[in-house]
Amino acid sequence: MEAEGPRAASEKEESEESRQVDLEDGKKSDISTDPETELDTEKPNESSAEGKEESEKEGIEGTIPGDNLSQPDLADGEKFDISKDPETELDTKKPNVSTTEGEMEVPENESSDENKPRKGSDQEDQADVEKFDSSKDYAGEQDTEKIPEPLGEEEVKSSVPKEPPGEGEVSSTPEGQEEGVEKAVESAEADTSSVQESKSSPSKKPPGEGEVPPIPEGQTERVEKPVEGAESDGSSTHEEEEEDDTEKPPEPEKKPEKLERKISETFFYNYEDLWSQPFVTSDSGIPINLLTLIHSFGYDCTKRANLQLLDSQTLLYVAGNQLVLLDLKTKYQSYLRSSSGGGIGIITVHPSKQYFAVGEKGWKPNIIIYEFPSLKPYRILRGGTEEAYAFADFNHYGTLLASIGSSPDYMLTIWDWKQEKIVLRSKAFSQDVYKVTFSPENEEQLTTSGSGHIKFWKMAHTFTGLKLQGALGRFGKTAVTDIVGYVELPDGKVISGSEWGNLLLWEGGLIKVELCRTGHRPCHNGPVNQLVLDEGELVTVGGDGYIRVWDYETIDAADSVDDTGLLEMDHMNELLIGKNVNLSSIVKIHELGQPIWYAQDSNGAIWKLDLSFSNVTHDPECLFTFHSGKIEAMGVSPVTYLMATTALDHSVRIYDFIGNCQLTEIKFKQGGTALTWAPRVVNPKGGLIAVGFEDGVVRIIEVYDPRGLALVAGRTNVGNAELRLKQAFKPHTAAVTALAYERNGEVLATGSKDKTVFFFAVEDKYEPIGYICVPGPVQALQWSPLSHAESMLLVLCENGFALQVPAPILGEQDTVSTYEIKDLPTQYFHFCSIKSQIKREEEIERREKKKQEEEKARLQWIKKQQEMGNEIEEEPEAEPKKEEPLPPIYVPQEPSPIVCGFYSAPGKFWLSLGGYDSGYLYHCAFSPIHHEISPESRQDEPFEVIPMENTDDNPIQRISFCTSKLLMFCGMKDGAVRVYPLQDKDLSADVMNGYWSFNMHDNDYGQIQAIYSSYDDRFLVTCGADSNIFTFNILSPEDIQRELKVKVPSPRVDLEKEKTAEDIEDPSVYSLENAKQKKEYDQIMKAAEDKKYKKRQELIILRHEFHHLLQRNMELPKHMQLHREEFEMDHRIREEMDRQTAQRIQLVQKELAWDQEKHRIGLQKLQSRFRDTLEFDTVVVHAIGSNHQISTYRLLAISERYYKARKQSQTGKRRTSKLGKEAEQRRESQKETSQAAGVTEEEMEADKLKKRPQLQGAIGRFGGNRLEQVRKIMEKADRAKAKIMQRRKEWDELYKSKPSDNYENPKDVQDIKEAQENMGDFKLKTATNYKIPEHMRMNAEKKKVQLRSLEVAVHEKKLTMNKWIISLRDLKVAVIEEIICLVQELKSIKSALDASEQLPIPPIPQLHLEETPEKKFQYDNNILLKFKQEEENKQRLSEQVEENASFTVFGGKFLHAPSLKEIDSSSRASSVRSMRIGSSVTPMQPKVFEIEKAEPTEMELEILKQEKIRNIYLQETLIKRINELVVTFDAELHLLRHQKLKLDTQMKCADLRHITWFEELLLLKNFEKHEDTLQECVNSLTNEVEEMQWKLDNYLSQMEDKKYEIAKLQECEKALYATFQASLGENNKFASFLTKVLKKKIKRVKKKDVERDRDEEENSDEESDDESSLESDEEDSGSEDEVFDDSVCPKNCDEGLFENTLQLREKRLDIEEALMEEKKVIDNLKKEYDALAKKVKVVEASLDTAEGELEAFQREKQQRLNELHVVVPLKLHQVEYMVNGELPTDLSQTLVFTNQSLEYLQQRIMVLQHEKLDQRELYKRARQQHKELLRDRREIEIRIQRLEENCNQLMLMKFGRVVDLEALQTLSVNTNLEELKIKMMEKEHIQAQELKRWEEKIFELRQRLMMLMKENTSKLQQLNSFCVEKQGLEMKLDALQNNLGAEFQGPRKAEIQERKRLITLVQLQAQEAEVLKEEITLLSRKDGRIFPPPQPPPDTKILN
Repeated sequence: MEAEGPRAASEKEESEESRQVDLEDGKKSDISTDPETELDTEKPNESSAEGKEESEKEGIEGTIPGDNLSQPDLADGEKFDISKDPETELDTKKPNVSTTEGEMEVPENESSDENKPRKGSDQEDQADVEKFDSSKDYAGEQDTEKIPEPLGEEEVKSSVPKEPPGEGEVSSTPEGQEEGVEKAVESAEADTSSVQESKSSPSKKPPGEGEVPPIPEGQTERVEKPVEGAESDGSSTHEEEEEDDTEKPPEPEKKPEKLERKISETFFYNYEDLWSQPFVTSDSGIPINLLTLIHSFGYDCTKRANLQLLDSQTLLYVAGNQLVLLDLKTKYQSYLRSSSGGGIGIITVHPSKQYFAVGEKGWKPNIIIYEFPSLKPYRILRGGTEEAYAFADFNHYGTLLASIGSSPDYMLTIWDWKQEKIVLRSKAFSQDVYKVTFSPENEEQLTTSGSGHIKFWKMAHTFTGLKLQGALGRFGKTAVTDIVGYVELPDGKVISGSEWGNLLLWEGGLIKVELCRTGHRPCHNGPVNQLVLDEGELVTVGGDGYIRVWDYETIDAADSVDDTGLLEMDHMNELLIGKNVNLSSIVKIHELGQPIWYAQDSNGAIWKLDLSFSNVTHDPECLFTFHSGKIEAMGVSPVTYLMATTALDHSVRIYDFIGNCQLTEIKFKQGGTALTWAPRVVNPKGGLIAVGFEDGVVRIIEVYDPRGLALVAGRTNVGNAELRLKQAFKPHTAAVTALAYERNGEVLATGSKDKTVFFFAVEDKYEPIGYICVPGPVQALQWSPLSHAESMLLVLCENGFALQVPAPILGEQDTVSTYEIKDLPTQYFHFCSIKSQIKREEEIERREKKKQEEEKARLQWIKKQQEMGNEIEEEPEAEPKKEEPLPPIYVPQEPSPIVCGFYSAPGKFWLSLGGYDSGYLYHCAFSPIHHEISPESRQDEPFEVIPMENTDDNPIQRISFCTSKLLMFCGMKDGAVRVYPLQDKDLSADVMNGYWSFNMHDNDYGQIQAIYSSYDDRFLVTCGADSNIFTFNILSPEDIQRELKVKVPSPRVDLEKEKTAEDIEDPSVYSLENAKQKKEYDQIMKAAEDKKYKKRQELIILRHEFHHLLQRNMELPKHMQLHREEFEMDHRIREEMDRQTAQRIQLVQKELAWDQEKHRIGLQKLQSRFRDTLEFDTVVVHAIGSNHQISTYRLLAISERYYKARKQSQTGKRRTSKLGKEAEQRRESQKETSQAAGVTEEEMEADKLKKRPQLQGAIGRFGGNRLEQVRKIMEKADRAKAKIMQRRKEWDELYKSKPSDNYENPKDVQDIKEAQENMGDFKLKTATNYKIPEHMRMNAEKKKVQLRSLEVAVHEKKLTMNKWIISLRDLKVAVIEEIICLVQELKSIKSALDASEQLPIPPIPQLHLEETPEKKFQYDNNILLKFKQEEENKQRLSEQVEENASFTVFGGKFLHAPSLKEIDSSSRASSVRSMRIGSSVTPMQPKVFEIEKAEPTEMELEILKQEKIRNIYLQETLIKRINELVVTFDAELHLLRHQKLKLDTQMKCADLRHITWFEELLLLKNFEKHEDTLQECVNSLTNEVEEMQWKLDNYLSQMEDKKYEIAKLQECEKALYATFQASLGENNKFASFLTKVLKKKIKRVKKKDVERDRDEEENSDEESDDESSLESDEEDSGSEDEVFDDSVCPKNCDEGLFENTLQLREKRLDIEEALMEEKKVIDNLKKEYDALAKKVKVVEASLDTAEGELEAFQREKQQRLNELHVVVPLKLHQVEYMVNGELPTDLSQTLVFTNQSLEYLQQRIMVLQHEKLDQRELYKRARQQHKELLRDRREIEIRIQRLEENCNQLMLMKFGRVVDLEALQTLSVNTNLEELKIKMMEKEHIQAQELKRWEEKIFELRQRLMMLMKENTSKLQQLNSFCVEKQGLEMKLDALQNNLGAEFQGPRKAEIQERKRLITLVQLQAQEAEVLKEEITLLSRKDGRIFPPPQPPPDTKILN
């Protein structure tokens, strides 16, 4: 039977989704316990069972990944009461969170009647699991309380489960409640936490992406806060209660103490769980380490405060998603990744330099505090802002952290960062906030600044608690400015910079004075970016490159001397950093005792500065230079590891990305926008780059190694590389956007925003070929690769056009008049959006799929019903559902921009677009038809589309390929790098499914501008718009070989003799085409000028002739002379002359414009001096019908008449003591040691795991049934062992989390505290025992704030009243205008009536002069003319002669000043007015004429009568309307006058209050110094007590650690003895002897002594042996009589066993020595603890004394304040203190008390009565529940005992004795033996294979030998036959010679011989055949070699 325990982690995952519990609405869980029984309601934790040391040993490093922990401090509505009976106690501990699987362990019910917290492994044995609905309400103090966030620990304890539906009985057992509690927490956390799994490893959930590791239980400290008034023994207070007949009086209630969770100082997170990892598509097979970051070359110099110092040699700054730590000595960079992957917003460093904070970016970013130099995550601050952090700052002591969020929330958050808690938070402003800082002297004050504002914050204690109050700074007369830099002064003032360079001194939220240099020169010629208060001097850092030092005391005492608000002063020192320097921030560090400053230059540099301003001051040193701003382009060398970059900072830089350094740079007048490195076909050395610039210039630049040049005198500082301009030309008029070399290197194409593409012939000097015009700005150029048949250029335009043109050839184009190529064949492609069509098709497919699924589900349901035998009625056909309309087809009006593209095949290409059409790769092709259609009217669609994941709002910006075309690199808009593996080098949807992605550059503004691989595909380089350049190693960093070095191209021959190419520096220089056009234009203009010159000469001749004719005309008699007008041939000539005259007049007016502007500015200054400061002048509004009047307040703008605050005394700053630092260092060293141990064990475990796959692989190769069985046995044993270990750990955590006996509900403790503080203790301020609450204590600063608030309130009241009075004045003006209109109409009516019928016309009211005082400052030309004439008359009296002349001259000018247009306009206006008057008068004449003309008829008389009646009615109506207007206005004035009288009363009361407060302020100023001294003393003692308490806690934790180490050593000793007993075996006859050997005590020499005496090893060994033998004899723990020799193994004893015993003895002695050392350490710690505890008591006594003195002083101050007279105006009906019905004369004994407070006290009585009844009911339910819990616990214990007995019986029946089931489960085979057997099998198999191979080789050689023998034998036989034949022929020849003619005698002898010869030959052949048969038979048996039998010699006779 298995031991019971928590379930295994693997089974948790299976049941995670099914373990959600519904909680019944309205239920409460108030638990009481009995002192005799204890019920543990805790949640098991999967962290280490032994605490911190165990977790460190396992390599956890103090952190466990899991779910987020909710904050322990909950609102009142979120806590649950746990009432305690004095006779019963319940230990409840806060549930902890599972740490391995991210879920909470839940005890489950085993049955409905007997519940037991069983945690078995079989899921089918679990009881019905109750479900929890996180959307429902939880039962707490209220019945229905919504929980908006994850449950806290206190909430968990009181959750009650709800019976699942379908159960027949209701269970209310405590186990069910525990289960509901824990499942409720699990469900709530699962529903509320935003878990984002790591994209690379789905099973891993790194914190920071919605899930953060919780704090283990072992890493928290418990802080107990005693309750005031409670007894030390914990006895509860008794309250009197009324007795009821049906209920016993409740027991006295004991209020629990509050337990506050506190994060341990030694707790750290695991960085591996935090940092963001690359995203890899699942099942893609792409390695996670495809790219590895090597180096960062860039620096985001425009980022605010992006330079921090950790020590004198370590710089810290942000680079995209990386945090770079730069070692200034070695130039080595260390990196920390962003945890969220969304980028890094801010960085800041702790004042102690021990920590630094990193503010992330992204959704709900975190602030991570890292420890330095270990770089371990120390704290994680969550929930401070929505999207990104803009700034953060630690306070002076480093205990608090303030952070500012960026758009959209701009949230200011104050953190207790060590506890990861938010102290305060508030919205800072509605616009960008740049900075936030704490005041160095008062940590309760903060300052924020930003866009157009500065705000002053204060942590104020209000009746609702601590609040964050902000006061917005008012600029007043000063122009509103963005404030980037400021600094708080010790006395509370703030001095800030401005955009125009002056300094602004703020006091009380207003500008006290504006500081400038003498001569009204600004302090800096640009914005002031930072201010630093350093050693009594003010240091300002300006954007003009200057650092100036000012006298602080002069600035602090500065005040405005005139109305301008400016104060001139000179700086003490200044330092010019350099030209073109824009300093944004500086940081200070002490190096060798000297202060050193490091500065961030926004123009791309980091400076090292010396601001000592002495005789030995060092010059500014530029440490590093970078690109400033966006990097526009980059290129990589085709032959070596070099890259080139350019940007708008006018520089081109060369980097060595193997050596990780910048080699050289060159600067020009304009910024670079495009760059490409010339390919090898152009320059085989790879030393040529082409760069395009923003002014349209293209420069060809050479890269070479200057060390290869000939030595030249005077040349110094020769670097590794240099840049030289080879050629410069300007083909474009706008910025160059693309450069591309043709594949053969013969043509260079350049594209620009001017919609042209220019071609150049690539030679030694680039020659222009021509250009073509394209439909839009060029985005990219690409030549077709070598695989294409023709060389074509792909031109991509921003506005959706793509073109393809062939390469032009030099000389074929006519470039005489223009470079434009008009006949170049061009193919166009105009992209037409199809994204909406794709979305529509996807929607249609989705709907069809949904319909099919619904139909399938319906059919399955029908089938199921039929199987069950249910009849299915045919349902009528339902009406078809009305489907939603499909998405409409949408085509954007503005085409989506083409971002990048590339060729795929001849005439085909891929495109990536931005805007609406992003999200896909489009495969397009140039159409062979439609050539005649204009490009603008084309609508081309792609023929293939590949969807790209997560690119709808994040388009691909750049695409490149590696050399082998197997990897496609993509640079994204959000700065991410994507890599797509291409299997067949072709793009398709299947191939593009898997990819690797990693965010490197900034996610907001770091879009990738270029991405390229190196020439050998080893490295990848990227550059972005965030100024960063990164280099990566492709695949594995181990592939980088040390011998890889960059090779800079060697210079050309005689390069030093060549002249430097002429550069184009003027941006207005003509381009090539414009120059050619200008040349042609100049030729045309020259011809025109020649023609004009000839015409002028002809005109001169004609003019001479005309003058001659005029002279002859004069000579004629007068009657014969012609008039001058007769010579005028055309009047238009004269008009032209008049026009020129008017132009000259206008020219004179322009010349006088300066004087006019001068007088206008003078008038404006007068107004600003005397009128602008007056917000409201006195305006008196009179009533129309009475003498009443009302006047406004003469109101000035809010001035700076505030009282100066006294400088706060410099108090001693709290610093960390030396002892604390040493203790902290010791803790760090211990932690490092434990971590090292943990890593070692982790490596051992990893080695074991590595061996198992080898064994399994061997089994797979040589397996059989036996090896398969071994593998299964081993796996089963491993699973059992892991399951047992997991169960043990969970049980340990379960028992460890058991709460203490004195646990009390924190809510009850808090309620008691609040009751003691706020209930039943009301004292008057005049009482002697009155204790002033902390939030009500008043000081001078608070009183100043009150006075300022009063002044502002008075000003606002008066301002409002003035606005009402002005509105009344405007109403009067409107009334007068209406009355005037009515009077005019009344006059017209009156003229038509008789005199007797006419009523008097009411008078028209007039405005008084005092009602419109602003008219005094209004004037027109007549007034000015009159004033001018008066001034001239005055001057005429003094100087008549000169004035006459001057008057005539001036008068003439003045009279002639109006132009002809003005005269015409005035005359036209007068004529119009006369026409209007005439038109209004003329209609009357016909009526008079008609009346006079004839007598009216009766009809006309009737009409006149009716007209008369109507006019009389209108006359009365109009007069009545006039009177109504007058009466209404007077009524409004009377009402407003009454309100103003009330306001006057309030203003008088405010003045009285102002006087009283001012008297209090004077009194408080007298007490301020003494109060500050007492408060500083209390603060210092409080800090000392806290520091000592921290040391005490540290000692306690160290002692606990040592106790744990001792326990581990004791366990090791027990394990050693167990090992020894196991090695002895059973019935070992030497057991007694070996036991004595093991237990023998030996005094060993210490290791230090051995090391010191190594030189005398022989002598020391002999002496130590003698001494050890003697000492061992004396101190032997065995039998003293028996003497034995432990150095010699006894006879028949196993020598291995004896040696093992000796080794175990050595280990035992080591353990005993370690135990002694640990005990000594514990004793020393106890002594230090006791001494420090005594010192704490002394300091606490001093603290109590100091607090008493401060309280006495506060009472004295309050008494002095009470002595001041306060005027309280009361009305008679407000006085209720009467004596005999009359108001007493002495009111000294009266009390001023509000009715609202009195009603509240009366209502409080009823509230307390209801609360008392509720508490009784609550207690009753708790008692009933307690009884049920006790009964259930007894039942569970009985069941456990019965199950244990049953288990023992079963073991006796099966095994015969009680055995250890865990040991039995973990039995397995000998792994080492099995591995050796497998290795032996491998060796045998290898040898058998080798033997077989050698046998085959031998057989082949034997076959070859046999063939050779056969061939040789046949040749011998043939030779033998030839010899025999030769012999026969010779014999035949001899016979023929001897017997000539014998052939003619008898039978022919030759025939007979021939026959015999043939017979012999046949016999020989038969013998040979037999021999061959035998040989074949023998060879087939492999018997060896067989020789043929000897043959008889041939018969000579036969032959003869």
